[in-house]
Amino acid sequence: MSQESEHGRWTVSSSDESTEENDDAEKPSTSSLSLSGHGKTSGSQYPCSEARKVGQKRKASPVKFSDKSFSTEISPAKIQRTSQEGLGWCLSSSDEEPESEGQPKHAQKEAVKVEKFSAPKKQPSHRCEDNELPVSQKPGKHYKVASEGQDTWDLLNGGNPFRFFVTKVKGIKSKYNSGALHIKDILSPLFGTLVSSAQFNYCIDVEWLIRQYPQEFRKKPLLIVHGEKRESKAELHAQAHPYENVRLCQAKLDIAFGTHHTKMMLLLYEEGLRVVIHTSNLIDADWDQKTQGIWLSPLYPRLPHGTTGSAGESVTNFKSDLILYLMTYNSPTLKEWADIIQEHDLSETRVYLLGSTPGRYQGNQKEKWGHFRLRKLLKEYTSPIPAQESWPVIGQFSSIGSMGADQSKWLCSEFQESLITLGGTVKTLAKPDIPIHLIYPTVDNVRQSLEGYPAGGSLPYSIQTAQKQLWLHSYFHKWSAETSGRSHAMPHIKTYMRPSPDFQKIAWFLVTSANLSKAAWGALEKNGTQLMIRSYELGVLFLPSAFGLDTGYFHVKKKMFSGSNEPVTSFPVPYDLPPEQYGSKDRPWIWNIPYTKAPDTHGNMWVPS
Repeated sequence: MSQESEHGRWTVSSSDESTEENDDAEKPSTSSLSLSGHGKTSGSQYPCSEARKVGQKRKASPVKFSDKSFSTEISPAKIQRTSQEGLGWCLSSSDEEPESEGQPKHAQKEAVKVEKFSAPKKQPSHRCEDNELPVSQKPGKHYKVASEGQDTWDLLNGGNPFRFFVTKVKGIKSKYNSGALHIKDILSPLFGTLVSSAQFNYCIDVEWLIRQYPQEFRKKPLLIVHGEKRESKAELHAQAHPYENVRLCQAKLDIAFGTHHTKMMLLLYEEGLRVVIHTSNLIDADWDQKTQGIWLSPLYPRLPHGTTGSAGESVTNFKSDLILYLMTYNSPTLKEWADIIQEHDLSETRVYLLGSTPGRYQGNQKEKWGHFRLRKLLKEYTSPIPAQESWPVIGQFSSIGSMGADQSKWLCSEFQESLITLGGTVKTLAKPDIPIHLIYPTVDNVRQSLEGYPAGGSLPYSIQTAQKQLWLHSYFHKWSAETSGRSHAMPHIKTYMRPSPDFQKIAWFLVTSANLSKAAWGALEKNGTQLMIRSYELGVLFLPSAFGLDTGYFHVKKKMFSGSNEPVTSFPVPYDLPPEQYGSKDRPWIWNIPYTKAPDTHGNMWVPS
């Protein structure tokens, strides 16, 4: 199978078969990444994915578009240059697919063999040339953090009932950062006098993380919950060793190819407790020029001493659900944090917790996790909407797993059935008639981004997965975020929603760590009697009923940072609606094939080797 675009033609033979369904999330590697990019001065290392390693390598050692010697970056055996044939890049039929997620680098074969190269064509004038950047992408002052205390305080206590934020982005207009947060804002003394904290994440740079805490909090007890194994676990322990206040907790991953993908902070203060559920890895690049999402809880006060039972529970059962999630780790250390949560009043929470934990679940247990959890919440806490079969579903994500040979295998069967649930009286709908819009960046989205091609290191959709599901690409829509000023800040955020046909309303909104994959959401086994989940994921679900709305929907905020001229109950969707479908020449970003026919915003090419 092959596809053609202005960036080249790519082909993979049908003999390249995947042995696993979990090709999605950021593929872990047992080798470490030496950081020499901006913000790093000490050469720290952290375990990371193969795609991210390539992105960082290309950022540190770019291959210039005009550099005729770029071919030396690739083994001579891998590349041939033809003088007249302009067919682009191909993958040879002998290339085997790398092992699935969780496999060490040394177990993987070279993903890409390059057969042909075509000379670059002159780009149309509306695209960014080597020396031409849009105003929004020219170097500028770095975003401000928590030194402007009043601004941050206003964010916490202003008219934002949803407590949903995006992260600050360097290189965009300041007005688009005025309602955004950096990790230094979240860890600021303005948010509370820290006693101890827990950080749950996938990719962690301990040295960088410590520097994000204010000086006065850097020696406070810090628990890091991770999923690293073997060599990468040893690297993480080596990172943490210099810090006596840092403890590590390894999440159990007994099902093959799973990841600890949850991104959460538990912040215990003298004044109370705060929970932060977000989409960013604990590395500099994820808080710099990407679009990320954050849900920031209120400050939860401590309950009176001796309070027991269900005291401090919210209408969304957030407290008991969070404790249940922590207990699935089966860790004495996290049992301590569950006890801390039990001692606090979480009654002001208005979101529902939606998590995944690795396991095989049967019967009612299925309804506690993954997409079955979403199905249960939508069934119990939403109401049917007139003509709801015309309300589409939107999924937006930064990575994609194997969906199967066609849409009936998972996407348009069990997964769609969960996403289209509205209210308890579920009638049988013609599911294929309900539109599904999937938002994932195109090659041009990445090429024209603030980071240029290296942004693609955080979008680890592989050629081995893509070539087996070309049917999926007809569902794809471009990334565009003029409403938040983030069209050129590539998304690492993951969101799902159910908008009205005119995209002016949404029945619900979910921000989560879960990408579009069976590993993250779960897949039915044993004739539908068992749900199997591989990874830890966590998100929060916004439902109108929990915010006192009996209409069955939120209005969509016209501009995310538009001020006070819209109702506070208008939801701030961080990207543009309606989404724009891929054009005939658009292709999804695939990280492990080269792009050499057009330069990115820094005048570079992408050569993933």
